[in-house]
Amino acid sequence: MLKQDIIEYCLKRQGAYEDYPFDDSNWTVMRHKGSRKSFAFIYEHRGRLCVNLKCEPGLAVFLREQYRDVIPGYHTNKTHWNTVTPGGDVPDRELLRFIDMSYDLTKPKR
Repeated sequence: MLKQDIIEYCLKRQGAYEDYPFDDSNWTVMRHKGSRKSFAFIYEHRGRLCVNLKCEPGLAVFLREQYRDVIPGYHTNKTHWNTVTPGGDVPDRELLRFIDMSYDLTKPKR
């Protein structure tokens, strides 16, 4: 998956929008309207596309053990966030599922 594919998938989530809050335009942050909570950080690091996604702590550890291309979150809380490298050993359908989980974990409470 390409960066734009991931951004477009995120934008299909209700109330999602893309933001570029950092001085480095390489970083795209996907947020919830209203709360402005982030659910995905999409960027390139060392020449590879990366996506930081929120995850339940126990599942985060499990996914790191299952996939070589899931590591503790880069520049985020390593208990609650994972960094996924698309195009590696994580199937695209799993990456999309991880995005949905992160979106659900960060969406505004009703």
